[in-house]
Amino acid sequence: MRLLIALILPWLAFFTIGRPIAAVICLILQLTLIGWLPATIWAVYALGQYKTDKKIEKALSQRV
Repeated sequence: MRLLIALILPWLAFFTIGRPIAAVICLILQLTLIGWLPATIWAVYALGQYKTDKKIEKALSQRV
């Protein structure tokens, strides 16, 4: 679901992963027609990093 949000409304994806400052920057970037593609790529990349961070966090918590 977050991936779909990242493709349609990139700035909203940042809010769902708890990065409000990045969301505002992304929204400003998205307001320009040329900035839509970089904003979408950035949101999808950030979402992938968020998922990776959560997996690492889970693995480290199980280790202890």
